[in-house]
Parts: sequence; structure tokens; C-alpha cells
Amino acid sequence: MRQIFLNRTEAGKLLAAQLTEYANRPDVLVLGLPRGGMPVAFEVAKALNAPLDVCLVRKLGVPGHKELAMGALAMGGVRVINENVVDWLRISKETIDEVAAIEMRELDRRDRTYRGNHPPPKVKNHTIILVDDGIATGATIRAAIATLKKQHPRELVVAVPVAAASTCEELQAEVDKVVCVIMPEDLYAIGIWYEDFEQISDAEVSELLARQKLLIAND
Repeated sequence: MRQIFLNRTEAGKLLAAQLTEYANRPDVLVLGLPRGGMPVAFEVAKALNAPLDVCLVRKLGVPGHKELAMGALAMGGVRVINENVVDWLRISKETIDEVAAIEMRELDRRDRTYRGNHPPPKVKNHTIILVDDGIATGATIRAAIATLKKQHPRELVVAVPVAAASTCEELQAEVDKVVCVIMPEDLYAIGIWYEDFEQISDAEVSELLARQKLLIAND
């Protein structure tokens, strides 16, 4: 019988249990991928007594099939293309550019919504734990990795509750460490590994960020 998480909160607690070596360290920063990755990242940050922020990345969905990623976009203009999907569906550069322009506007909106006038967190010389609720095609997490590497972290850790074993193996070559609770041979879709996989709202993301700031301030 395969393991299924009750929800993202439970997944985050189980993930945090595998990251205890990073607890109570002043150099550690937890970054969640909004929106689904944030409840997971919150539980990790809370358990590690670490600051929490967002790593803003947007999937470039195939027109008409938005759940299928043809790539991903991150702040700073970083773009990662899923060549297999693009070649298979013969997607033009113009189509990719059109979708990227729409998603860039959404990235800017989320930046204003989550951070307001506050600058992004300092990544340089920090140990970054990058958290999502799972990895499917890998395009989104790779865009996040590319963006963070440009900022020269001391150590970059990818931490997720579920990802295909082959994906975790590939990512090992791109970051310092990959931590994953469940590594099935066949992932199919992230949502099937959760009983509750409801969409997360902007308000919930903002609340989680505020709650962790308060916890750190009162520690």
C-alpha cells in the first residue's frame, strides 16, 4: 500500500523530520514555491526555527493543457524550457513568448502581494532550503534553482514530500542535496499522493509568511 499524505501540513512535518541537521542555524533560509509549496515550507521553517520567504516561479503551461509544463519562469528573467514537451507538441517560440509575458505579469503581481515594499531575502552565503509540495516535470524547480544559483548561496537544498526517483537523481547533480519523503518509480501527478490537495490562496500564503515572522520574532 503506497503512502499518501493527509494534506500539505502533514507532508511538511514529515519532510521537516528529515531536515533536523539544519535546525536553529542562523545561516538557514527556507524558501517555498507559491502557492502549493508554502504550507509545506511553513512546517519546515517552523520546525527548523528558520526564516520563511517565497521563491517566485511560474509554470509555463501548454495552451489548452495548462497543467502540462512546457517550461517555467522565475524572477530576474530566468526561463527554463522543457524541450521534450516543446518538441513533442511542436510549440513555437512565439507561443512560448506569449505565455511567458502573461506569467511574468502574474509573477510581478505576486511579488507585490506577498512582499509589498519589502526587498527579496538575501541568498548569498546562506543555506537555502527550497521547498515545494512535489516535483512533476521538474521545470518549475529547475527555474527556481537557476535563479537561486545566480545569487551564490553557500548550500542549496531541494526538499519535497514526493518526486519520482529518477527526478531526484537528476537534481542531485544540480544542487548540494535533495531530500524527499516518497520517491515512487512512477509519479503520475502530485495530487494523487495527497488526500487533500486543495488550491492555496494568496491570502493563505501571506498569512503563513506573517505567522512565521511572528514565531521568529517571539523566539
